[in-house]
Amino acid sequence: MTEPAQHADRVLTIPNGISAARLLGVPVFLWLVLGPRTATADGWAVGILIASAASDWLDGKIARAWNQESRLGQMLDPAADRLYIAATLVALAVRGIIPWWLVGLLAAREVAVGIALAVLRRHGFGTLQVSFVGKAATACLLYAFPLLFLGAHGGPAATFARVVGWAFAVWGVALYWTSGWLYLVQARRLLAGQRQDVGSARKEVPAP
Repeated sequence: MTEPAQHADRVLTIPNGISAARLLGVPVFLWLVLGPRTATADGWAVGILIASAASDWLDGKIARAWNQESRLGQMLDPAADRLYIAATLVALAVRGIIPWWLVGLLAAREVAVGIALAVLRRHGFGTLQVSFVGKAATACLLYAFPLLFLGAHGGPAATFARVVGWAFAVWGVALYWTSGWLYLVQARRLLAGQRQDVGSARKEVPAP
């Protein structure tokens, strides 16, 4: 087994530990937002979101700098991002801070991309490469959520946070759907290329 393959199969790494800690923070975040519903609890919830965004950047840096990239890390990192986005969307909608149709809009994108990935796996393809647009969309949404939570309270600072938060949210949704469309186009090209390869192979088979 080569050294890169050994590295890819590692489980106990610092980046994987950071990603696991991010996942453990999701239920704590939900309890803070949906349980006490106080300004103090919201402040702690915002702190968890900020820590999650910072650790998302940190684990990638550590993985590349210390050569600790792994297959598990490639699954944990986007899983943590999606869980935080889903948890925050539901919490914001339950609290009445954002409308439910916005939740449905982002959920529809996830369903569309999920179906495309399932079709690709059925045809023997792996996961699609994460695009820069997708990363930018996730970053915008992770910036938007803490600001929207802060904007739910009174005062000029809250008003400013709400306006900036909605700006990030609008950009995040637009980029999220743009990245989803790019994934669908990529999936369509892969499937079309596979069909062409199969068709060419059949033509090259000599007649009996």
